[in-house]
Amino acid sequence: MPHAKSTDGVRIAYRTQGDGAPLMLLAGQANNHHWWDGVRDDFHAHHRTITFDYRGTGDSDKPDMPYSTTGFADDAIAVLDDLGIDSADVYGTSMGGRVAQWLAARHPDRVRALVLGCTTPGGRHAIERDNEVRRSLADPDPAAARAALLELMYTPTYLAIAPGPFNTLGDPTMPAYARRRHLLASARHDAWDALPDIGVPTLVVHGTDDRFNPAANAALLADRIPGAQLRLIPGARHAYFDEFRATAGPLVSDFLNSVRP
Repeated sequence: MPHAKSTDGVRIAYRTQGDGAPLMLLAGQANNHHWWDGVRDDFHAHHRTITFDYRGTGDSDKPDMPYSTTGFADDAIAVLDDLGIDSADVYGTSMGGRVAQWLAARHPDRVRALVLGCTTPGGRHAIERDNEVRRSLADPDPAAARAALLELMYTPTYLAIAPGPFNTLGDPTMPAYARRRHLLASARHDAWDALPDIGVPTLVVHGTDDRFNPAANAALLADRIPGAQLRLIPGARHAYFDEFRATAGPLVSDFLNSVRP
């Protein structure tokens, strides 16, 4: 994989596929570009997709230093610069949606259209997951914690028939310190004051049954971002884009194509 160099010298590995208008896909917390493996082909009819490994994951450098969602956004800009791309559509899910908020708010000339999936504004205005979810994810038994995460990501019906492997459960190659750094970066995200500055066409997407990142956050984002559209996918959990790809993929593609000049 080629590498871009961020402003602080960290090398960021990235991958492109397809032809057409550039579409940057941003993965969730503690995940690398494989988060998108199951669905990125859905966009190649009209887009050239761009994914990258966050610092601390995959083939990117893994410095033991503070990470932040604003810093991840700077890394995304470094990737666009390395590719010579002036402006791209941006689709971020989970923590990737938090990163995407900063991209659109701080670099409005680099984002043509924005999709925020299963994400949150962060800070004191956000709706937090409940204590039962927190306890299940913190189970000292790794197998139990993994099972809890799977059930937060996917419905029981899907898990009963899906063979796996699942690309949304975290990068298994991450050092422990990098995983902690990602957790803190995501937890400290607060873009509330910046959201009204987002001036690009925006779509907010969320599964109605998402307990990992409660669906009420979608309405907060849509109300806070001028002109944003909101679409909820009934019955979907956190990994709506994967399990419900037959609905989510066309929904996102149709939106991006509808706002294209």
